[in-house]
Amino acid sequence: MTSAIMPTYAPADIAFEQGDGVYLTSTEGKKYLDFGSGIAVSALGHSHPHLVQAIQEQAGKVMHYSNLYRIPGQERLAQRLVDHSFASSVFCCNSGAEAVECGLKIVRRFQSENGHPEKYRVITCTGSFHGRTLATLSAAKNEKHMAGFSPMLDGFDQVAFGNLNELRDAITDETAAILIEPIQGEGGINYAEPDYFKRLRETADEFGLLLFMDEVQTGIGRTGKLFAHEWAELQPDVVAVAKGLGGGFPVGACLANEKATSAMAPGTHGSTYGGNPMASAAANAVLDIVLGDGFLENVQKTGAYLRSQLEAISSKHDFLGDVRGQGLLVGIVCDDSVVNLDIVKAGEELGLLTVPAGGNVIRIIPPLIVTEAEIDEGLALFDQACEGFGG
Repeated sequence: MTSAIMPTYAPADIAFEQGDGVYLTSTEGKKYLDFGSGIAVSALGHSHPHLVQAIQEQAGKVMHYSNLYRIPGQERLAQRLVDHSFASSVFCCNSGAEAVECGLKIVRRFQSENGHPEKYRVITCTGSFHGRTLATLSAAKNEKHMAGFSPMLDGFDQVAFGNLNELRDAITDETAAILIEPIQGEGGINYAEPDYFKRLRETADEFGLLLFMDEVQTGIGRTGKLFAHEWAELQPDVVAVAKGLGGGFPVGACLANEKATSAMAPGTHGSTYGGNPMASAAANAVLDIVLGDGFLENVQKTGAYLRSQLEAISSKHDFLGDVRGQGLLVGIVCDDSVVNLDIVKAGEELGLLTVPAGGNVIRIIPPLIVTEAEIDEGLALFDQACEGFGG
């Protein structure tokens, strides 16, 4: 059967009709452990009663009206994010790419409004992923993603992830900001030491730049803190979040401190759907759980357990290498003898969903509510999927 969907995906021949916690059930009745979380989106798993109730109740009241009017749920969401972060204000949008786009506009506008219109360039890192819009493709400079879409937008200079000296050498009189992920998810769960990020903060201050963190994948509890940059005791100027913020409902947000926000005014940015009553109800319900007593501490605990058990499996299979990541954003490296997607597909056959990443890495990113028993169940399937591969 020919699909009417534009051929931008090559999906596995699986469709799901129901989810419960960390499990999904296909239209054919097969049960799967979801250790991909819809690419780090389903923070509370599937059919979480509190999230479902919040969405149902809001749908029965009003789903949408525009930002031409006050939206109390959005105001509450923004205040909660401010209260638990570095930020002084929040712009609500619909996706991670939009959150990054908003941040890019903020850093340019900040420099322009402060007498430096020549400062418009942004330094980014190799291995990054910031979205699929032309601006975010231009920022990441991934040749595979850019193919056929040139010319890319000017204004981005790329340096090696984790190399402070190279980054400092790339700063010019036209540099406005540094854009970086705390952990590169799509790029292969690449991680830099906390001291690197602290020095980025110092460098930004030294040269009058804004520090912009892309936490679309790492934010909202994924690493065991609300934001991954907290592990470095870092105070950024701008942060983009999405994915887990809505628990499956499309929600994004761009957070900024008072300095960065000072450049924004009515008319400088906007969104028709962003932060509407439905989106805000979903995001507030997610925060109800994630900000609850002991929740993030439990993510740290289960994340450490996941990593330790995955390291044990890595030691059993010659083609498996380093285990990377933090909290419940974990990846395992495959050597050149095996293609990561082949392992992902073998896991699907057994009823385990994982996600490939750059660098021949397999991402294991279960819902934040996963238990140690469910981790054992999932990794037993992963171990089984690895049988027969490599030497």
